[in-house]
Amino acid sequence: MIKMLSLKNKVAVITGGNGVLGGAIAKGLAQNGVKVGILGRSKDTVQKRVNEIKAEGGEAFPLVADVLDKAKLLAAKDAILKEYGTIDILVNAAGGNVKGATITPDQSIFDLDLDDFDKVNHLNFKGTVLPTLIFGKGMVEQKKGSIINISSMAAERALTRVMGYGAAKAAVDNFTKWLSVEMAQKYGDGIRVNAIAPGFFIGEQNRDFLLNKDDSLTSRGQTIINNTPMKRFGKPEELQGVANWLAGDEAAFVTGVVIPVDGGFGAFSGV
Repeated sequence: MIKMLSLKNKVAVITGGNGVLGGAIAKGLAQNGVKVGILGRSKDTVQKRVNEIKAEGGEAFPLVADVLDKAKLLAAKDAILKEYGTIDILVNAAGGNVKGATITPDQSIFDLDLDDFDKVNHLNFKGTVLPTLIFGKGMVEQKKGSIINISSMAAERALTRVMGYGAAKAAVDNFTKWLSVEMAQKYGDGIRVNAIAPGFFIGEQNRDFLLNKDDSLTSRGQTIINNTPMKRFGKPEELQGVANWLAGDEAAFVTGVVIPVDGGFGAFSGV
């Protein structure tokens, strides 16, 4: 891995850092000398990720909070500032899908569960906005910081089934661009807001949709591979390079962009 010297001794909060993709990004930052706060709802999985990072020689600390719980987020912010005095990087990686906001092949849009639609939007969109309001305020006060939102190729391309998730991630894309302008115009060029749009990676939530129990491809998994020029799924660690770059001073003139990490999926027309 290429070392990003500008990251050493910075402090980061990674929401969903106990998950597959957020955890990989957290490890990549820690390998570059960032003090990494792992924020998630489950004390056990948060501490497990912290232990993994420490075992690899990095510095990490647990932050047990729900991204939709303002009081707990404020408590986490206060604890970080008391211990480290700064928050330099925020990665909004918490998210996921909700069953009733997905339209299966034997359903139609009229089967959409609006309660679940609200839940998936709250988790992915509000769960990005609220931590940004909490942790981003300190960046404004110090006039420097990097906010990285985790979007999805489902925001850019209309994918079957994941209606609610795609809509929520599209809102994340719009928020990323809007906030980048807001921050630059009102608080100067030191605060940057960007997003990463992963293509298809295997995680706990989507494994059964993409792989059979023997790890062979499901029909949906095969369709994805057929439309991904690199002919494979992404590896979580393949998000580290772009995340490290966006977090560091090497990307000082980069704001308001959504960068795909998708093996060419978004570029392929299917022809």
